[in-house]
Amino acid sequence: MGKARPVTDEDRRRVRELHAEGKGRNAIARELKRSGRTISAIAEDLGISFDRAAEVRAATEVRQADLAERRTAFATRLQDVAERELAKMSQPHLYWDWGGKEHDFDTYEASEPTPADKRALMATVATAVDRSLRLVPPKDEDNKGEVGSLLTNLFDKLRERHGDG
Repeated sequence: MGKARPVTDEDRRRVRELHAEGKGRNAIARELKRSGRTISAIAEDLGISFDRAAEVRAATEVRQADLAERRTAFATRLQDVAERELAKMSQPHLYWDWGGKEHDFDTYEASEPTPADKRALMATVATAVDRSLRLVPPKDEDNKGEVGSLLTNLFDKLRERHGDG
């Protein structure tokens, strides 16, 4: 058996470079014409690992964190929709219609939406809030019953005032 070739700084640089490219230990060993054991020893000295499971776990955690951040941002947008639609319930509302003998386009502004339109707005608000809460549930679950009771009372009052539709 011949004497093992010493590991050079160039070998170390190439192992780091090829590892960064995502190549595995055996692929690097073939490319550098070194044994897998030598490549593992160089990698250990460099503080890098060929443990794909750890890399996959880390990448999965990053993806999960990114997704959680996106869900939170989307939940915020849904809350914005709910607030915007709720505000429309007491604001002047523009109505339009095609009609008449000449089939004209007409618009008129009402002081507030009709009861049917208010129910539609409230359904939009309820859906947006519900979806937002499903995406990012509140941290404090202690007042779940209170929130549910508050929403039930609000919907009951709206039904009393505007009917069931």
